[in-house]
Amino acid sequence: MGYAVIIEKRPTSFGAHLPGLPGCVAAAETREHMYALVVQAIEMYVAALKEKGLPVPIRIRASLWWRTTEVGAPA
Repeated sequence: MGYAVIIEKRPTSFGAHLPGLPGCVAAAETREHMYALVVQAIEMYVAALKEKGLPVPIRIRASLWWRTTEVGAPA
């Protein structure tokens, strides 16, 4: 189980955000580095929620969605 991740390939980088964890994002020059940063971002996000005594969103079947952003195209 995990969280849904939206991954965007941009001309010079990769970005990711998690709709189920508002504000949880990652960006890097390579896909591999972005994956590592997403895992770290999720861990930090969940730890911060727990530390503040806030509920942690329910995990779902992990999914990845890819979106390519072309130069000059609206995001």
